Amino acid sequence: METYQEPSRELRVVSHCDVLVAGGGPAGIAAAIAAADGGARVTILETHGQLGGIWTSGLLAWILDADNKPGVMRLILDRMHELGARSPLNTRGSFSCDPEKLKLLLETLCAERGITIRLHTRVCAAGVTDGRLRVVITESKSGREAWAAKTFIDCTGDGDLGAAAGCGFAVGHPHTGRTQPMSLITLIGGVQYEQIKQYVHETREGKPWRCGTNELLAKLKSIGIEPSYGSPIVMHVYDDLYMVMINHQYNAVGLNADEITQATLAARAELHRIFDGLRASGGEWANVKIVATAPQIGVREGRRLRGLYEMTRDDLIAGATFPDAICRVTFPIDVHSTDPNQSKSFAHPPEKAKPYDIPLRALIAADIDGLLMAGRCISGDFIAHSSYRVTGNAVAMGQAAGACAALAAKRNISPRDVPFSDVSAALQTLNDRLPASTATIPSRSSTASAPRP
Repeated sequence: METYQEPSRELRVVSHCDVLVAGGGPAGIAAAIAAADGGARVTILETHGQLGGIWTSGLLAWILDADNKPGVMRLILDRMHELGARSPLNTRGSFSCDPEKLKLLLETLCAERGITIRLHTRVCAAGVTDGRLRVVITESKSGREAWAAKTFIDCTGDGDLGAAAGCGFAVGHPHTGRTQPMSLITLIGGVQYEQIKQYVHETREGKPWRCGTNELLAKLKSIGIEPSYGSPIVMHVYDDLYMVMINHQYNAVGLNADEITQATLAARAELHRIFDGLRASGGEWANVKIVATAPQIGVREGRRLRGLYEMTRDDLIAGATFPDAICRVTFPIDVHSTDPNQSKSFAHPPEKAKPYDIPLRALIAADIDGLLMAGRCISGDFIAHSSYRVTGNAVAMGQAAGACAALAAKRNISPRDVPFSDVSAALQTLNDRLPASTATIPSRSSTASAPRP
């Protein structure tokens, strides 16, 4: 293999802060808000041109497992309700939002707290001294830059910062190495709710769960279209705007740019074929049009960084509780099939999850000091990850990581040395200050049965 020796150079440290958050998705936003509300000077770095991650860059503003999440999650949902930007349809505690209004809201929430935002900036390396993370190195239109902080939080989804810093990680199924397929979300318009309501995902009295999926599949097959995702879903935003998840891109790893590129190209072509076909079929779909396909394909799996505790399938089966619990997950095991020859929808593992806790220890890096993580890159195995990865839980994890990071920065200590009682008190203060959830937490003995993404 031909190589090129890149010359070494000194980098200017462009910023010093208390808490640096890498990644401005659901987990990163919550981490930044919680850290700022805890008195920290916060900087958030985001690769794309807006905050929100999968909600906005991925156009999947369908928030799952959010009902029992107080604090930042409740704040976002309440503010979206005030803006008239949340769907009124009942989808068992999940919420569809307008991704464009969500972009502005997230920017506003950060601006209200004096959080420094840098968009169009990708983490590419890290500086570690004596086992502690000291700086993050980025690439952008401003060139290669270094960012210093007292404490760091990896909210990149793929664990980019942790990996760059030398943290151990796992990827994919432990036996096959395969990751769950990717999906490219599209927004569609040109159709009204009364025309297509039989295809829309909602809870309808007297109808089976996901009846809209079954009817959409039947319609597609009647016109000779078989989508790559066997459980397609149409999500209501407004009566004339919908989010659609209708494709699976298999055998692509979210850590390989070539594979992500090919998955994106194939997915976008498939989306246009599907909706061209529906439009040509006439009837209720005669005027359907693609408003936008997502700038970023939805990646379900990246790295799972090694933490002080690893969430496991056994924790889900047992409905585990922990003394340092930071949130309650009520979402089921949700493995999208990694092999289209076996299934184009779900893998249907035999395990069943009960509502369970995530401990703070799963959010603290084991191999590198000064680093927390939140969102789908926390420490867990393949099965556990398939449940906790959804964005309602990502927000709760980010909130806890942000609260812990602020305390660690203020005291100039490692996150692992912050007493959990202090983190718990900080979270309670945050929840009291922000709108409180009125939802009832399900019984620990009940089986998790939220809708699949």
